Amino acid sequence: MEKARAWRGGCRGSGPTKTHPLVDASAQLHLHSSSHHLPGFQLSIMAFGSESGDAVPHPHHRHGTETLAHIAVDYCPEACRHVPHAGEIHVTYDDRGGARWRSRRRYLPGGAVTATIRAPDGDTAGLNYNLYLSSLEGSPDMDEIDFEFLGHDKCAVQTNFHVEGGGGREQIHRLPFDSSDDFHHYAIAWDDKAIEWRVDGELIRREERCEGEPWPVKPMFLYASVWDASHIDEGRWTGTYHGRDAPYVCSYRDVRVPPIALSVEEEEECQDADAGDAPTEAAAAATAAAVEAVDAGGSKA
Repeated sequence: MEKARAWRGGCRGSGPTKTHPLVDASAQLHLHSSSHHLPGFQLSIMAFGSESGDAVPHPHHRHGTETLAHIAVDYCPEACRHVPHAGEIHVTYDDRGGARWRSRRRYLPGGAVTATIRAPDGDTAGLNYNLYLSSLEGSPDMDEIDFEFLGHDKCAVQTNFHVEGGGGREQIHRLPFDSSDDFHHYAIAWDDKAIEWRVDGELIRREERCEGEPWPVKPMFLYASVWDASHIDEGRWTGTYHGRDAPYVCSYRDVRVPPIALSVEEEEECQDADAGDAPTEAAAAATAAAVEAVDAGGSKA
């Protein structure tokens, strides 16, 4: 489902042949057609404990990953709590709105990002909580690779990627668990030839680049946020926000990123909280089509 390039939150008033249960019907055909995995990108759960700058080697990923030690908060810093010694980041959504944190560096293709995430408890209809890479949130020509949780269905996750500002590559994947019950591991690996998304070490989606096809090649920040997406496609994407169980807390642990060798310069302390484009008619149409496709398959969008 196209996220429609909507503004992600902000302070209120401030602007394999055997089908794995994690793989949805729309992804099965694609995975069956890709019989091999991307060398270096078969990810598994990685333990927290390395200092930033010390890449942890992995048998299938030669560059390794390292702990994300420093973050920037683009808006509502009071709604984002970073506990570096525990390797935790907690984002709260309540009457203040939500918050968006990000890495201080951009990462080059050829790496992987991972995190263990527990979704907020309660009725989260209307909310979008996420983990994603973007060359610059809100830029009209951004590249982006997403995990997005749609608040009205905690047993699903959406994947997508954008190139030069264009998305429309959504897939919704059923999860064999409620994402708010416990922490689960999510990983994205990408290079100039393929992208892989994994949940608890299982490959749920793989996209391979075709010759001449647009592809996300820009260096990207790692972002995460919690925001009210009720207005997207008249609430059919995430549901309608009620707030009856606020405050909502999305928790991130053991966030790992590519080593410094696969990153570019550290950026300014914060970015524009209003970054993000209003939904376009084409984006809204793509959203509606994705919802209808999932509903027709007997799944909840």
